Amino acid sequence: MAAFRPLRYRITLDEGRVHEVEATLVAVGNGSSYGGGMRICPGADLTDGLFDITVVGDCSRTTLLRVFPRVYRGTHVDHPKVTVLKAAKVEITAEGVTGYADGEPLGPLPLSARCVRGAVPVVGP
Repeated sequence: MAAFRPLRYRITLDEGRVHEVEATLVAVGNGSSYGGGMRICPGADLTDGLFDITVVGDCSRTTLLRVFPRVYRGTHVDHPKVTVLKAAKVEITAEGVTGYADGEPLGPLPLSARCVRGAVPVVGP
C-alpha cells in the first residue's frame, strides 16, 4: 500500500470505443466473481457474449480501503468512483503494468481479450 498510486489506462472496446482513465483497478470478467467470492463484476453474465469491465477510478487509499469490503457483496459498483463497461472485445494498455488471470501473471500490458458467446459448453446438474 505504501507505493499505491492510480495509473493511466487506455481501454479500447469492441470496434474502437476508447476510454482513457486514471484508475486504481481495471478488472475484466465474463463471470461475476473470483478469488474466494469477490464479486468484482457482479452483473456479468456467462451467456451474454460480453465482458464486464469494472474500473475503480482515481481514489485515495482511504476510499479504496472503505470500498473494498463491498466487493464481497458486489455493491462496490454503486460507488461513484466505480464504472462498469460492457464489450465483447477489450484491449487494455498502461505503462509498467502486468496483467493477471486467475492470480497468475500473463505479461505486461497491452493485453486483449475477446468473449465468444457459446464457445465453451457448460453442463450442470
